[in-house]
Amino acid sequence: MPSDRLLTVPNLITLVRLFCLPVFLWLLFGVEDKAGAAWLLGGLGATDWVDGWVARKFNQQSNFGAIFDPSVDRGLFIVAVLAIVIDNSMPMWLAVAILFREIAVALAMAIATAFGMQRFAVSIWGKRYTFLMMFAVPLMLLAADDGRGAQLVLVGAWVFAVPGLIMSYTTAFGYIPKIRQNLHSGRALRRG
Repeated sequence: MPSDRLLTVPNLITLVRLFCLPVFLWLLFGVEDKAGAAWLLGGLGATDWVDGWVARKFNQQSNFGAIFDPSVDRGLFIVAVLAIVIDNSMPMWLAVAILFREIAVALAMAIATAFGMQRFAVSIWGKRYTFLMMFAVPLMLLAADDGRGAQLVLVGAWVFAVPGLIMSYTTAFGYIPKIRQNLHSGRALRRG
């Protein structure tokens, strides 16, 4: 059962991940170290599951963390995609497709929650999409570094990006009936 505590290890892990965002931007734009920025972003993506695992394993789930973690995850991802497209390390069409989906889902969830929707867990396909894109986006940046093997890295980025993008829209459309159902049940619960 989630608690009302703010100060939990998972929330601190999420906060550290959030504080890494300025470091990512500094690496990318300040010192123009695309490889360093890509590795940091990859590390942030790879550790995305750590805070949730710690929360479940050590019974440190919190109401705040249930909102804070996905908000930070989505914010990190959106800022990273924007920064990478500004850096010309990702095709504009891909960035627009990614950002449109992220913003549309975030707005739909926020509006439905404001109207009484009961929150629901991310689907397994949503987690898989996130996993794929957390590899695709840093790999796009790493490929743009023009280091050895850049073409191979770019192929790897697309191997993750194409199914990730397809899965992202499939899950987004799959959330529509779930949002409607949870909105109706949430309203019915409030009416008593």
